[in-house]
Amino acid sequence: MKEFTLNGQKRETVGKKAARLLRKEGLIPCNIYGEKKEDGKVVAETFTIAMTDLRKVIYTPHIYVVNLNIEGEERKAVIKELQFHPVSDAVLHVDFYEVNEEKPITIGIPVKLNGLAQGVRDGGKLNLSIRKINVTAPYKQIPETLDIDVTNLELGKSIKVRDLSFEGLELATSGDVVVCSVKATRASRSAAAAEATEE
Repeated sequence: MKEFTLNGQKRETVGKKAARLLRKEGLIPCNIYGEKKEDGKVVAETFTIAMTDLRKVIYTPHIYVVNLNIEGEERKAVIKELQFHPVSDAVLHVDFYEVNEEKPITIGIPVKLNGLAQGVRDGGKLNLSIRKINVTAPYKQIPETLDIDVTNLELGKSIKVRDLSFEGLELATSGDVVVCSVKATRASRSAAAAEATEE
């Protein structure tokens, strides 16, 4: 996984009104969930990050381990959840999850299809059904993409999550989920009908 450094400031005030004021100043309210607990429950620590800096991590196809520097305190984390405004799509809030080299995390990894599918050579169309697959592993073992070879994928066939395996990764997405498939097109149906007529 790629790494990226972000600087944050601790939040003195919380609540909706305070959050609105922060956003007007170009700051995004954030939480980090780590090892800190009270009464057995994980405590969220609050801080802010400038939207101009966050943009580089959010609006990208890559996934990052974020090196957070919150007023001199260094923390490693991944983005756990993003909240967007339902109309404007502006970022409202970000939750981070603290990581270390031993503790497994679950995170969505982009899918990358490699090769020319047999079904495409036969006139079909390759469809990618999901863009990310959730995996569980210590963050240092997590790759930037999940590479899937589709060379032998035939017309009308699909690859499901249960058909995949990656060394050192536990797949957290349901095994029944279709990752990609080759669907028949008008051209492939015509070719198949012509072959049947010749036979």
